[in-house]
Amino acid sequence: MKVISPRMHGYLDFLTVILFLLAPAIFGLSDLPTLLAYSLAVIHLIVTLASDFPFGIVKLIPFTVHGWIERIVGPTLIALPFILGFSDDETARNFYMAAGVVIILVGVLTDYQTQVKD
Repeated sequence: MKVISPRMHGYLDFLTVILFLLAPAIFGLSDLPTLLAYSLAVIHLIVTLASDFPFGIVKLIPFTVHGWIERIVGPTLIALPFILGFSDDETARNFYMAAGVVIILVGVLTDYQTQVKD
């Protein structure tokens, strides 16, 4: 059941950007997890603003492709602590794994096929 509209998804995207920006201060992330959080905030903001849905400004990325990007990002966030070697940092590991799970859940619940209206 797809219960998240493109507009609601946009609000969640901006919330994700804010959470990635605040995560280093809230969770006391160390060097690499902090750099990664700030980088992901910027990348997520760019993808959001470049997507063809209500909050997109330049609308270069079709909303269905936005969905595929998130289908890749969610599992990648779960794997990052292990790939980049900070899995022993419990706080950072749990933050990235939780973020990945949330992005997966939002992706499963978002209707990427609906006719997007501004």
